[in-house]
Amino acid sequence: MNRTVTIIGFPMDLGAGRRGVDMGPSALRIADIGDKLTQLGYTVVDEGDVPVRTQEVQTIHDAKLKYLPEITVSCARLAIATKAALDNGSFPLILGGDHSMSIGSIAGVAAHCREKGKRLGVMWIDAHADMNTPQTTPSGNIHGMPLSVSMGIGDEHLVNLMDFAPKVEPKNVALIAIRSVDPGEKVLIKELGVMAFPMPEIDKLGVYSIMENVLHTLKNNVDHLHVSFDLDSVDPTVAEGVGTPVPGGLSYRETHLIMEMIAEAGIMGSLEVAEVNPILDDKNSSARFAAEVVASTMGKHIL
Repeated sequence: MNRTVTIIGFPMDLGAGRRGVDMGPSALRIADIGDKLTQLGYTVVDEGDVPVRTQEVQTIHDAKLKYLPEITVSCARLAIATKAALDNGSFPLILGGDHSMSIGSIAGVAAHCREKGKRLGVMWIDAHADMNTPQTTPSGNIHGMPLSVSMGIGDEHLVNLMDFAPKVEPKNVALIAIRSVDPGEKVLIKELGVMAFPMPEIDKLGVYSIMENVLHTLKNNVDHLHVSFDLDSVDPTVAEGVGTPVPGGLSYRETHLIMEMIAEAGIMGSLEVAEVNPILDDKNSSARFAAEVVASTMGKHIL
């Protein structure tokens, strides 16, 4: 892995149903995420935050695609920043922000991979599949659509970001820890053949077995793995500072084991942290946990 890490903040809550997640990048910085990486031997460059206009100065024009114009523009900015980091030989670490951020981050990673002839894979660690479309969404919140958009399905403005689609082939996508999946998403997962490992399978087979198989498959099929970590993948008793908590999630150790195995696999080329909401947190404990998880993903070991 490259020893230079570029931190990119994406302070957006336009895609979410609850306010506050736009302060996630600040909460993660306060949790010393940069210092933790420096201690691991990385050179850390913090590029600050991508500009995003707040909800107060905007109007919802489409109830099925809330705040679409600003999300499109902001995600385009994020895509450019993410691609620039990779083009400069750095490892992008994107701090969110609601999960619609992935529309931009994955677009940037995919554009870089396309130019370099690399095969892209995405590991989506989340309580939700985030594979709704404007036709299936129950809420109109775009943070429930980024993975389908990245696979070329959804609103054309989002799908065609960086002027190509899809960004990633469904066969190179793995869903980990999902447990709240809408009917339309279930259909799409099966139709596309996405690798999906809901919590009941993790309960039955164990994290190690599942991750061993997933990483083996991805290592054979992709050159660059983008890891998208949504904090709500973790059980709310471990991390309560999220906007859409779902009981029955990953434990403290399961989460760290997943990330440790990703680090050991050696194919991760970019990482993002989504849905850290300090308004719903207790003394920034969830952000501190997320920062520790990032450290594990970047190679921190007990011994």
